[in-house]
Amino acid sequence: MPLPRTETVSPGPHIDARSTLGAAAFLLDGQVDAIDAVRPAIAAIAKCALKMAAAIREGHRLHYAAAGSSGLMALADVSELRGTFGIESDKLRIHMAGGVPVDANMPGDTEDDDRAAAQLAKGIHEGDVVIVLTASGTTPFALAIARAAQGKGTSVIGIANNPGTPLLAMADEAVCIATPPEVIAGSTRLGAGTAQKAALNLMSTLMGIELGHVYRGEMVNVIADNAKLVRRAVGMVVRIADVSADAAEAAIKQTGGRVKPAILVAVGCTPEEAASLLEQSNGQLGDCLNSLSPRKTNTFT
Repeated sequence: MPLPRTETVSPGPHIDARSTLGAAAFLLDGQVDAIDAVRPAIAAIAKCALKMAAAIREGHRLHYAAAGSSGLMALADVSELRGTFGIESDKLRIHMAGGVPVDANMPGDTEDDDRAAAQLAKGIHEGDVVIVLTASGTTPFALAIARAAQGKGTSVIGIANNPGTPLLAMADEAVCIATPPEVIAGSTRLGAGTAQKAALNLMSTLMGIELGHVYRGEMVNVIADNAKLVRRAVGMVVRIADVSADAAEAAIKQTGGRVKPAILVAVGCTPEEAASLLEQSNGQLGDCLNSLSPRKTNTFT
């Protein structure tokens, strides 16, 4: 039986037979090839993003589940969703084999712990979306969570780098990112991990756009919880509402740091009117702006 591609080595002179400079170039080429492997999966990724957005819109949760390097990719993506898109923390969960490492030690045996996976899956409920990652497509921890989740009526998104593997076969939405053999056989933190991170970035960003948290290329649902982000929030209000920095700061204060309602306040709404408009439009700032007076409408299209 042939080895899965994630366990085989790239053709050509082995990386350890190259000069340091040559090895660096070889590594970079492997990363570029891994990113190229994401492109055939774009349609599946877009479909998954819509499912993720629907779950959040309906008050359900997103669960990310993985082991090892895949778990680190999942952790990186889910940890950014509150800050970037304002997704409430109670709507996001990370299930990583062995837990999130805090001492730079990530034991390998935890990926075989399907009992721990079943225990973690108790927090998954009907209507949630579960994003399961495994480069091999066969990791016991990942498969156990996927099985448990499906038994609860959730939608399982499976992301794997080896075609024809169990996770892809059982997933409701299968995202196969068929990355080339690794430059170091089995080191899936390299090409496979890079491709997984890119796929997750695409999915979660498309979800944010679908939820209305991006307007004119700006992250208008950002959580402004540090000085840099407060300045960014004020700048967004200035640019989108076409007001002075003083007016933008005043609007931001009236809305408790929330950018979308601050933009509406800056163009003449009361905070209450802004909240009502956003609720009626499912958070779509563009729709809110275009529902205002004809004098303002042309400004925002």
